[in-house]
Amino acid sequence: MTQALSDFQKIVDAEEYFQFFQLPFDPQTVNVNRLHILKKFSQYVSEIDENYPNIEPQEKLDKYRDALLKSYELFLTSTGVEQKLFKVFNEKPKNVVLLSEIQSD
Repeated sequence: MTQALSDFQKIVDAEEYFQFFQLPFDPQTVNVNRLHILKKFSQYVSEIDENYPNIEPQEKLDKYRDALLKSYELFLTSTGVEQKLFKVFNEKPKNVVLLSEIQSD
């Protein structure tokens, strides 16, 4: 199957990325970690685009494929909370006092 960068750029669903790159995946894992996988994948794609601006399209797609696999595998052993990819995981909740912040006299 010949892959085109233009076809890659039309993909919108996580499952479509796996199908495009012909990568096996567990639907349950993708369903639970969809946003995290896509966010990490997006970060890797940005790094690839920045670090390899002049590579051939097929080589770029190969790197994207590896990045998707790496993103997926990360969430086989980790969680979104552990990875802290989204702002919500990095903010301290307001109006909350942690037990570690309470001192006794």
